[in-house]
Amino acid sequence: MITENLDIIAESAFAREEENYQFRQFLDNQNSKLVDEKVHSLNQKISPQIDCTRCGNCCRGLMINLEETDSLRLAAHLSLTVEKFEDEFIEKSTGGMRIINTIPCHFLSGSKCNVYEARPDECRSFPGLHLEHFITRSFASLAHYGRCPIIYNVVEELKQELGFIKPK
Repeated sequence: MITENLDIIAESAFAREEENYQFRQFLDNQNSKLVDEKVHSLNQKISPQIDCTRCGNCCRGLMINLEETDSLRLAAHLSLTVEKFEDEFIEKSTGGMRIINTIPCHFLSGSKCNVYEARPDECRSFPGLHLEHFITRSFASLAHYGRCPIIYNVVEELKQELGFIKPK
């Protein structure tokens, strides 16, 4: 059964903090290739069942990093010069990091992205469950466990498939 209710997911994340910490430790002793295969399979099964445009929770709470190519694409999509786009929407650090300058994202309208076709690469790849090396990225994935219904459901099914014994 897929859970999409954000309140339930947030409450579960809080209640399962210790369990998820132990799950991360459990993952360290698993075969990385096998875990990736299971995560990818679960992601392919679960993602189509969840409509991200009815959620938008990632856009409400995440800092969004941008590459120069993202700025070029978004500026063109918005019919702005790159300079105007960056002045209005981007914060740059002295180290070269570039982020959307508001949380929630400027481009979130209700629960939908109003620049979806031109959205940043980081947004395109979130929640990243299609990527390799889930075990080494498990800290970041579990940091979003209470925010993202896809991650929440994939992780809960992964625990079952790997035979993780929940602490009492």
